Amino acid sequence: MSKIYNFSAGPAMLHSSVLEAVSKASKDYNDHGQSLMEMSHRSKPVVEMVAETESLTRQLLNISDNYHVLFLQGGASLQFSMIPMNLLDTNMIADYADTGAWSAKAIKEAQLYGKVNIVCSSKESIYNHIPKQLTQDENARYLHITSNNTIFGTQWHDFPKPFNTNAYLIADMSSDIFSRRIDVSKFGLIYAGAQKNIGPAGVTLLIIREDILDKIDRKIPTMMNYRTHIEKNSMFNTPPVMAIYAVNRSLVWLKNIGGVDFIENKNKLKADKLYKEIERNSLFVSPIAKEDRSIMNVPFIFSNESEEEDFLSFCNDRGLRTLKGHRSVGGFRASIYNAMPEAGVDALIQAMKDYESR
Repeated sequence: MSKIYNFSAGPAMLHSSVLEAVSKASKDYNDHGQSLMEMSHRSKPVVEMVAETESLTRQLLNISDNYHVLFLQGGASLQFSMIPMNLLDTNMIADYADTGAWSAKAIKEAQLYGKVNIVCSSKESIYNHIPKQLTQDENARYLHITSNNTIFGTQWHDFPKPFNTNAYLIADMSSDIFSRRIDVSKFGLIYAGAQKNIGPAGVTLLIIREDILDKIDRKIPTMMNYRTHIEKNSMFNTPPVMAIYAVNRSLVWLKNIGGVDFIENKNKLKADKLYKEIERNSLFVSPIAKEDRSIMNVPFIFSNESEEEDFLSFCNDRGLRTLKGHRSVGGFRASIYNAMPEAGVDALIQAMKDYESR
């Protein structure tokens, strides 16, 4: 049987060392004689593990002490509501960039809590590029972007600056967190669902600067209030302990191989290889503007009328799984996150060549 390479956009593949560690911990965590799933989140081993995971996050992203690091639940989708609920009063305005399905969902939720100014949109072109002109409001509280668009395969390679000097940048980095170097100090808040690049579904990473909190008059439900989770060190209620442990092991693996600097170079190499084959191959084309192509999610389509299921079956027989494009756009999509080895990309490229020469 061929080696399996999972190109899913999420939940995505994890490094084998992470899977092995989680498997072992599910039976006996660090020789404590108990499964990690059975251990109290108040117990010393779990508290220490969560603290270590925060420390690894801070080390790898060079996060300063004026930022809080939280491990929450509800995915990035819950943050679409929690962000405006905590940061945007009814009479305030926030800027949002509309560059894909997830940014559109964030806009819809923000409109429930305050005024939203859409600074740009690429919807009419089926989100195939990142708009370069942003019409920001001078009174905007913050500017929200989705740094990488999982479905459509576009990515902000240069982050915009808020026009209002008192505003701050917020980014949904669910599908490219830890994949490249970022300057956290340029952001007021960063959030990311773990299930694409750092772990399984069930935990959401949140990085938030202290000085943007407690600025509105709205009464916020306890569980939805960022201050609640800050004061309880992500332990207000029982956290997804196993998911956090998987993140922990992913970050240990990333640190051991050279950190974000190393993985960024590796990710660029993988993406460059794949895009070159798409451009060379007579059967395939990229629908995305070249300057905005993602290094994480690579969509491609047939250059003419062909049977998509036939190519998917051809790849599946070679152990190349989950290459079907999102249901809203069709075609194909190769998600090549941190854990995807270069060998997996090479195997896909060879399959594309072999399919062309049949």
